[in-house]
Amino acid sequence: MRSLTATLLAAQKQASATPGIKLTARNDFGGVVRYDWERLYSGDEADYYHALAVPGDGSLVRARLTPAGESRQLYRQRVASPGPGSDFSQWVYTGQYDCLAVAAAALGAEVSIFWIKYNREIRRIVSADYGASWGSPELIDYTPTTSVHGMAAAYKPNGDLAIFFADQAILYVQQRTGGQWQARVAWDKSTGDLSGVAAAYDGDWNLLATGQDASGDDKLWALVYGDGGEAGAGTWSALKELASAPSGGDYEYRQPFLDKTDAYRCFFSEVFTGTEAYSRPFHAHAVPGSAFTDGLWREPVPFDLSQEYGLALAHHGDYAWLSCPRGVWRAALAPRTLEISADCLAARVELGETSGALTVELRNDDGRYAAPGEGELIDLAPGGRLDFSSGYITSQGEEYSDGLSFYLESGEHTSAGGAASLLLHARDGWGALAGWRARCQLRWNKGSGDTSVREILAFILARVGLKLSVVSASAAATGFCPDFTVSAGNDGAAAVRKLLSFIPDCIFIEGDTAYLVNPLADDEAVYSYGTGHAVREGRYAGGALTANRVQVEGYDEGADELVVAEIFDWGEIGRLNDRLLQVSDRNIATVAEAAARGQACLRRAEIEAFGGAIAVPVNCGQQLYDVVSVTDGRAGLNAARRRVLGITTVYRPRRGEYHQSLRLGAV
Repeated sequence: MRSLTATLLAAQKQASATPGIKLTARNDFGGVVRYDWERLYSGDEADYYHALAVPGDGSLVRARLTPAGESRQLYRQRVASPGPGSDFSQWVYTGQYDCLAVAAAALGAEVSIFWIKYNREIRRIVSADYGASWGSPELIDYTPTTSVHGMAAAYKPNGDLAIFFADQAILYVQQRTGGQWQARVAWDKSTGDLSGVAAAYDGDWNLLATGQDASGDDKLWALVYGDGGEAGAGTWSALKELASAPSGGDYEYRQPFLDKTDAYRCFFSEVFTGTEAYSRPFHAHAVPGSAFTDGLWREPVPFDLSQEYGLALAHHGDYAWLSCPRGVWRAALAPRTLEISADCLAARVELGETSGALTVELRNDDGRYAAPGEGELIDLAPGGRLDFSSGYITSQGEEYSDGLSFYLESGEHTSAGGAASLLLHARDGWGALAGWRARCQLRWNKGSGDTSVREILAFILARVGLKLSVVSASAAATGFCPDFTVSAGNDGAAAVRKLLSFIPDCIFIEGDTAYLVNPLADDEAVYSYGTGHAVREGRYAGGALTANRVQVEGYDEGADELVVAEIFDWGEIGRLNDRLLQVSDRNIATVAEAAARGQACLRRAEIEAFGGAIAVPVNCGQQLYDVVSVTDGRAGLNAARRRVLGITTVYRPRRGEYHQSLRLGAV
């Protein structure tokens, strides 16, 4: 149950409490602001390697290479006050040519542009005045070969910096520490040839890399070169896959770029060389609150542009910036909010074990909501977010319990009898999961592995921007590592339900977070109904278990024999004979694992055997899977424990309605 203030807790138990809700429209998804990119420049420069840096004065410093047919010349540009009307077409030739790759980085007034030449030289020019003037080229080192296909650079807050470059199948780092360049260091991975690298510093050198794995499959990976944050200084983390394409499928990933605003965000290019060939940028963001080494990213989304060499990404002040040689875009960083509580004529929230929905009716008699999706109503369109909070007027004023968020799916205008309204229909994270489809086959623990059910859940939830938070977890959730496949085209909700069938745990979703809970038979009640908090109506049902005997069959590959365990509810069997549920799963390799699965199945049947519902004044803090005690003398219940399996909240102020219906199950 969500924590409530003492005054809000007291108010919701009063028969004469004055209800209130808070309803807000926002432009974020999964806790990350949705950027509305505005294109400021459309030029005719060739698509090729490029870089972007924004120094401390907010100027835009860009660098680009011309293609091979134009001698791979290096150009730079500075726009002092970038914005609508700025001239992004003026470039300065640096006198450098035969360049293989380019990168740029800035810290305060210092800006660095790096490049690698065909003679293997790694060079840099530096500006100490925000890119207004530049020094002479500096020779840093030499690359091992001329097969370099990507370069990135980033500063530390103390002024140290590092460059990373992909030379064939090896990623190298070369650091400048205390004003001195150090010897380059190679990573410790085994892959195929690499095609790009991006870098950003945040306690470690956080990286993205594109290229082929040892099997020839194209990949986009996240990894860390440690500096004492998430990874030890000088160590490389494991590769975490963000995107994958099979070998021989004519797909490649190229030229990633990385930046951190409210979350880590990236752009990279997907290149298809088959029939109807295309080159298209994609963008994605990491799940807020996750570690970079977790590799938890939202599913990449295509960007409306044909571009092989990616889109460079940076930010400063109020704006994020995108750049390629022939284009510049910007987007406001600040989140938008629109308070619409006062115009809410009715609201209905329905939360179930695998679904959540919100329906809102807004007054529109004066046409104030005639144009959703436009102007200040821009976020009242599909894709916008609605935050709903229930509350009461207390001695401290208006108080609410926050936590519920929904994403707009549709809207409809109604007009009749001189009245008009706008109906909004929204779904929670379960709807987002149902709408997600796997782009390719995803598989964990093939043959053997160490990725637990909890970790697979976290990955799938992240694909729609949800963070997994563990309230409580079973041993199976954290210790069972099944050979699990999500086939191309499978939806996320079905994948999550399948994973949950392996364990006794449940998930409920609030806002941007999915909470993992292990419901135990001895869980204590967190709230009481029927004493201080009235029960207006009650219906209580108890029935037979759908399964009172569970037979689980697994397979021990080492011993080459079946593994079988049976779990019984002897009391139920004595009354009803046995109702058998048979489960077969070759992921189960021990009797202990088989018994644990059987117990989980029996627990689920026990919870579902009890039913019913109670109608109560709105409890602002009630959550799914809470255990509550119910006292209803007319039904013979005295502090009877029940588990909340569904919550419906209704708000109709014109009718004086503000109540909840709680669907109940056994503890």
